[in-house]
Formats: sequence, structure tokens, C-alpha cells
Amino acid sequence: MADKRTYRIGVLGLTHDHVWGNLVALAAAGNGELVAAADPNAPLLEKVAELYGCPTYADHEQMLDRERLDAVYVYADNATGAELAAIAAGRGLHVMVEKPMAADLAGADRMLAAAERAGVRLMVNWPFAWWPQLQTAVEIAQSGRLGRLWQVKYRAAHAGPKEVGCSEYFCRWLYDAKLNGAGALMDYCCYGAVLARALMGTPQSVVAVAGRFCKDDIDVEDNAILVMSYPRGMATAEASWTQTDKLTSYTTVIYGSGATLMVEPRAGGRLWQADADDPGGVEVDVPAPAPHNADSAAHFLWGIETGRDYLPLCRPRHGRDAQEALQAGLLSTQTGHAVVLPVS
Repeated sequence: MADKRTYRIGVLGLTHDHVWGNLVALAAAGNGELVAAADPNAPLLEKVAELYGCPTYADHEQMLDRERLDAVYVYADNATGAELAAIAAGRGLHVMVEKPMAADLAGADRMLAAAERAGVRLMVNWPFAWWPQLQTAVEIAQSGRLGRLWQVKYRAAHAGPKEVGCSEYFCRWLYDAKLNGAGALMDYCCYGAVLARALMGTPQSVVAVAGRFCKDDIDVEDNAILVMSYPRGMATAEASWTQTDKLTSYTTVIYGSGATLMVEPRAGGRLWQADADDPGGVEVDVPAPAPHNADSAAHFLWGIETGRDYLPLCRPRHGRDAQEALQAGLLSTQTGHAVVLPVS
């Protein structure tokens, strides 16, 4: 049997704190190798060099020019990340970008077009995509076992980036509306937007409410909600940077005409189904995911190797359409009215 190919990965940007967990996954992958990293912040370059012993660059163009790469991870702020992803795709490199894909729809479209022109793989990494219970819930919902889907609801909430220990580099751009795209709305409503897109398609219209309700030390909204309307259904995406408890954080509910699923979050979370026979809900067996669905690195490299579709939550077209719903939501907060899609 021929030896399995090892893919050479470079990292563009280190200011998104999710990068560190994803590099742990890459190090554990049998067919991926971290080759180099680029970021303008010297302390972050020192950290990645200490952890992984790889060459580092203050300038991304130098890294792309000097290193032999097959693919890149993009972990800069949302605005810069979209540009870096398009540049890398234009050089023929496969790209994994962290959610929510970009700071605005134009950035997402630019990235998607660059990948399609170059014929490279593009994957959007959503941390909740690797929860086995959510993978199973998506499969059940798409199978028709719940009946006709009429509502998807997801709430993402914590006490705030600073409060939960995000780095100074991450906080700096999360609180910057230009670099992030907004505040809590972009950071956390994106999850519900992509889940709705994967399960229910593109909404007809979006209305949103957002505001700085609790935090006086930031310049962006700390809470938001999107309501996405469909011909015979709706979806809601909630975001909070001010919820200090975990009672309702990261809970998913999927409603069908015949049954309801509730997904508990994170490692060890359970999946429940309720219907007319079991209105109080019964726990659904959740199998271990296939190895290529276990984490971001395994899935990204599997997609490069096989050319097969990524999981619904990670497909670039779904990420792009979620970005459009987010942009419609931002427009709605400015006008006070529902915004019809497509966004012009």
C-alpha cells in the first residue's frame, strides 16, 4: 500500500484564538503538517514557534513566496481573513477559514469566487460542527424523520470576550465593527444563521434587533437576535456577550411537523427527541463520528484528499449564504425593517 500523502499547511493570521485548538487537531492528524505561520504580532509568532518549532513570518506574502504549501489555515480578523483567503486561493492553495467566513458579504463572495476560479477546496470551520450530537441531529433533520421542518433555533451566549478570557489580540478586533463586521451579532448570530441555511435553505427575509444593553466599555452591540423568515417557517439566531450563566447557552432546537430535537452543547452533550408518543422527550443514541468527521483538521484534509462534499455546516456556499443573512440583519438594525433577500 502506498504511503499516505502528507499535506503541508501554512497559517495566515494568529489573532483569532480558535487557531490554537485547531493546530492541536492538525498536529494529531496523520496526514497534515504545520510548515509555517505568518502574523504581524511578534508575541504570537514566538508562541507558535515555541509550540511547534515552525518558521514564522511577519509578512504573509513572504511566507507564501518562500514556503512550499498545499493549503492554509486563515485565523486573522474577519475582514483581513477574507482577503488572505482569496489571495491564498488565487495561488492555488486549499483554504480553511474560521467562522463566520468574513466581515461582510463582499468578502465572502470574493473568497468563494477565488476558490472556484482556482479549483481549490474551501472549508469554513464552525466549532459546533464537531459535536457528534449536532452531526446526528442534522442527519435526522435532513432525513425527513421529523416531518417538514418549520423552525430552527440556536442561542450562543457567554459573559463577553474579555470576561471569558479571550486574548488581547482577539478582543481588539472582536470589539472593532470594521474588522469583525459588527459585535455580538457577527460573532455569535453566525452560528444560528448557518444552521438555518443548512437545514431550511436561504430565508426570504431577515429582521433583527441588536443593541449595547449591558456593557458601557465597548463600541459595538453586546446582544442581538436575527429572525429569518421562510415561506412556511422561521429560524432564530440569538447572540449574547452578557449572559453570565450557562443555563441556555449554545442550545439547539429543531422543530418539525412530527417531532422536535433538542441538542445539548459541547463534549458529552446529549440529543433528545420529542413527539406525540413521547412528549417529554427521549434520549437519542449518538454514534461516534467517522474519523474524518471528528475535528477540523481531519475533515479539511479528508475533503482535499477525496474531493467529496464537506459536512453541511462547513460548506462554503452555506457559509456565504449565512453571511448574507447576517448582512441583512445588520441592515435591519439600521432601518428598523425586515430586509428581503437577496441583499442588493
